[in-house]
Amino acid sequence: MSLIEAHQIGVRYGGQRVLHGVDMALEKGEIVTIVGPNGSGKSTLLRVLVGALKPTSGQVTRQAGLRIGYVPQKLHIDPTLPITVDRFLNLPHKVGSAAMATALTHAGVPDVGARQMVDLSGGQFQRVLLARAILGRPDVLMLDEATQGLDQPGSAQFYRQIDAVRQELDCAVLMVSHELHVVMSASDRVICLNGHICCEGTPEVVSAAPAYRELFGTGTGGALALYRHEHDHDHHHHTAAE
Repeated sequence: MSLIEAHQIGVRYGGQRVLHGVDMALEKGEIVTIVGPNGSGKSTLLRVLVGALKPTSGQVTRQAGLRIGYVPQKLHIDPTLPITVDRFLNLPHKVGSAAMATALTHAGVPDVGARQMVDLSGGQFQRVLLARAILGRPDVLMLDEATQGLDQPGSAQFYRQIDAVRQELDCAVLMVSHELHVVMSASDRVICLNGHICCEGTPEVVSAAPAYRELFGTGTGGALALYRHEHDHDHHHHTAAE
């Protein structure tokens, strides 16, 4: 059985249809990335799969006892709050120094335990969030736009770290991302979402698919242009796509 299976998932907010007819499965050890424009339902689908949101229709089946590690899109910590990395990792319950040290090493930041969270760079902060997600040795690691705010080399390094974690823990990885230029090299399988699944397959298959090109233009040039355009216009209100 797959680690997670979604069957005909539909989600409505108010009168608005955010997701409809979504079928997907996540297998042991694979890295799957969900891409799609703003408002396409990517984060919503992740929340349904993790169990944080009940779908309006359809069902999700998770393997019994499945452990999920979750890296959020953003985490705001009050800059006036003195909290070290070690203390942060011990919330909401103590995990022990050996487990913390192992998780920080796997996340690529072995020496930051005594540092204040607010003093970390963006890349270090994201790696601490990754360390927290892998503390419980998850079967599935889920990341929602986890490289937002990092520059392109920082993003690429972070994705390499994810691959190292997958090999170390033998876990599956499910990511939501805008960064098509990096995603295409980092994934076993790509799911292109725009309210429903437009196309899916290996990065090579998806990047050549008409539905993908319709959303993102041709090749990385179009993808990068869309990425810049969306982030330049983030202040505009994006409605959920049908």
